[in-house]
Amino acid sequence: MTITGQLLIGAQRVRGANGVFHGIDARTGELLDPSFGGATLEDLERACALAEAAFDAYRETALEARAVFLETIGEQIEALGDALIVRCMVETGLPRARLEGERARTIGQLRLFASVLRNGDFVDARIDLAQPERKPLPRVDLRLRNIAIGPVAVFGASNFPLAFSVAGGDTASALAAGCPVVVKAHSAHPGTSELVGRAIACAVRQCGLPEGVFSVLFDSGRELGQALVANPCIKAVGFTGSRAGGLALMTIANGRDEPVPVYAEMSSINPVLLMPGALTARGDAIAQQFAASLTLGAGQFCTNPGLVLAVDGAALRAFEQAAAAALAQAQASTMLTPGIHTNYARGIERLAAQQGVARLASGLVGGRFDGQAALFATHARNFLAQPVLREEIFGPASLIVRCSDVSEMHTVLKALEGQLTVAVHLDTNDRDACRALLPTLERKAGRILANGFGTGVEVGHAMVHGGPFPATSDSRSTSVGSRAIERFLRPVSYQDLPDELLPEALRYGNPLALVRRVNGEVKQRGSHDG
Repeated sequence: MTITGQLLIGAQRVRGANGVFHGIDARTGELLDPSFGGATLEDLERACALAEAAFDAYRETALEARAVFLETIGEQIEALGDALIVRCMVETGLPRARLEGERARTIGQLRLFASVLRNGDFVDARIDLAQPERKPLPRVDLRLRNIAIGPVAVFGASNFPLAFSVAGGDTASALAAGCPVVVKAHSAHPGTSELVGRAIACAVRQCGLPEGVFSVLFDSGRELGQALVANPCIKAVGFTGSRAGGLALMTIANGRDEPVPVYAEMSSINPVLLMPGALTARGDAIAQQFAASLTLGAGQFCTNPGLVLAVDGAALRAFEQAAAAALAQAQASTMLTPGIHTNYARGIERLAAQQGVARLASGLVGGRFDGQAALFATHARNFLAQPVLREEIFGPASLIVRCSDVSEMHTVLKALEGQLTVAVHLDTNDRDACRALLPTLERKAGRILANGFGTGVEVGHAMVHGGPFPATSDSRSTSVGSRAIERFLRPVSYQDLPDELLPEALRYGNPLALVRRVNGEVKQRGSHDG
């Protein structure tokens, strides 16, 4: 499939007329062909109007039809074959194995939401049957279901060009909910975005859906993204990126005549707690695992371990030596964009210049845009006194905080902002101390894990990829897993409507064979109650 540099506005392919930009070879900085035209505000208005026009028909498509649509998207992405992987490797600098795995994850997410649709539990059908004889007042007939919230704006992420971008989790969950999607593609991988966007557009045609169900827009600046969030047709926003970017979109969304939710994943340093027993028993092994997690993907996972908390002493110093030795041999890897590399280098310089911070290790030097691993250490009192030490550095850098005891570890933990993950390494004799920390861990993170690292987010039903601010803009949500669909739904209650006017999910006889809650009691599939 030839990359054209065109926008995808519904069924139309249009050359953008708002400036020209190119994809960039992440390893060399050279411009890639073809050029891409940025979308105009008129292009954006057209895409949003098409999404609005498609909404009512698309949100009422049969659950099975939407499930087939998601599966068809997966098939079309798979059909792109090696061309997708090769282009993505050039634009991102990521290795083949990583991108092939990410493609599989992207297709797996689509299939997961197809299964969610076939299950139907997300509809959350509830029925309170009328009780005309109830005293002193009769009870009306009330029925509730979840419906799609409306057209959704999705912003592609730089660090996951497939799984968190054009056909990523935000798009998959929004389409599953019944929401048309307008994607603002990330300028770091426009060729990849066009290929995936055309795969989705092909699935829209193949499944006979309204053309406005999906569009992809390109932009060489920030104007388009801001206008997309401000457009009155858009009813929710999905974003993965920097805190500054997420906060800017939230400001726009909250300033609209009709404010809309922004589900932004923004910033996390993912603290790792090394409990004394585990540190003494297997500090060297943990150090090797830590180094591998820190450098995974050139440190550009949102769950890389950017902070380590431990009690100072011989065991911690041995851990530091082992981690430093491992990182000194770590190969530098190409970062996603020259700009990200520049920001990473500045972050390292800023951290190294802070009072009381010691550099423990640096990784091997690589190419021009490669991220060199870095490990630093400081004492808890210094960490608590300097808020700048708590800021995320996007890349393979981490800071060890030496604490006087477990109580001081707890104090440091309380001082942290919200996080995506917190990892605790513990042995049996650490469990009582860990139990005392758990309430704080729950308040600080969306995912708590034992004896591991946060890198590697399972796509399933029990996953939370979210957390308190600023990890995300809404701590009640997740951007990964089946519960991600809940972001793009809202409840509607129907009072005393005739059965033939009710949506099928709520009609007498349960024609969709859903699990429904009738008078507060869960009724299994096939039940004809209500």
